[in-house]
Amino acid sequence: MRNGRRDDDYQKWRWQPDGCDLPRFDSKLLLEKLRNKRLMFVGDSLNRNQWESMVCLVQAEAPWDKKSLVKNGSLNVFRLQEYNATIEFYWAPFLVESNSDDPDIHSISDRMIKPTSIAKHAANWEGVDYLIFNTYIWWMNTPQMKTVHSGSFSRKHVKYNEIERVDAYWKVLKTWSKWVEAHIDPKRTTVLFMSVSPVHMQSEGWGSPNAIKCFSETQPAINYTKKLELGTDWDLFATAQRVTRSMKKVPVHFINITALSEIRKDAHTSVHTLRQGKLLTAEQKANPRKFADCIHWCLPGVPDTWNEFVYGHIVSTPPQQQMPGEQPHR
Repeated sequence: MRNGRRDDDYQKWRWQPDGCDLPRFDSKLLLEKLRNKRLMFVGDSLNRNQWESMVCLVQAEAPWDKKSLVKNGSLNVFRLQEYNATIEFYWAPFLVESNSDDPDIHSISDRMIKPTSIAKHAANWEGVDYLIFNTYIWWMNTPQMKTVHSGSFSRKHVKYNEIERVDAYWKVLKTWSKWVEAHIDPKRTTVLFMSVSPVHMQSEGWGSPNAIKCFSETQPAINYTKKLELGTDWDLFATAQRVTRSMKKVPVHFINITALSEIRKDAHTSVHTLRQGKLLTAEQKANPRKFADCIHWCLPGVPDTWNEFVYGHIVSTPPQQQMPGEQPHR
């Protein structure tokens, strides 16, 4: 709205599950649960979108001089001093190493990954109390993924293999799951994995072939009776669900946000967005076919619902015991 959006109905919808109620989001209760703890979102810009939502949901509980936000390369840390708690975001769009790992300069069309190299990123996840992972949107450029097994991405002639997207995704999630099971103590750390966040680029998929992507949409697709066809890669969804379900040593909560978010064609930033850190110009706003962002979400909005699920998992888990002599993190 600060960037020029005029309607606000998109802020007023709430998700109501069948057969149960989501607990009401109580930021004070959440921060008590996070006292002396770290919560970290790890992944791509959708997880950053969700991190921003979580920061917005809790920040009012702290006075201005008792909270801080520090951005240091791939790691963003929001700290609430009175709780000695942090809510963090770590940029790793593929979870494993890739040529898109620079948090500022990553608009690379020729994307490459090292599907078995995770240690460099994962060193930043050690000792975190709540880890929330995702990886999706960066996979969607091409049906094949270029995989590199050794050497640097910066060399002129990088040797790579091209494999099907879903096969590469499975390899990466197996690397990730092996790291989690080898390095995470489930008595100390809760692990969650967010399912894929849908995009709204193909308006014929919700019965509006003459519309331009999500531009000018103001209502969810609640009256559309056919199956939504948005180009969501349900194979990647199923792969993540399968891998997380197979993890026995460290249980992982798979948070299914996909279908409920598919309904929300009204809730993206569209032309009311930033591009390379700047608001769109009037000329750019007049060209929504090129410039409307139908990937990321307005706040307040849909990521707040995702965080209600995260909140439910955190407040329903029993408190983790601090061992005698163990120091809370600084």
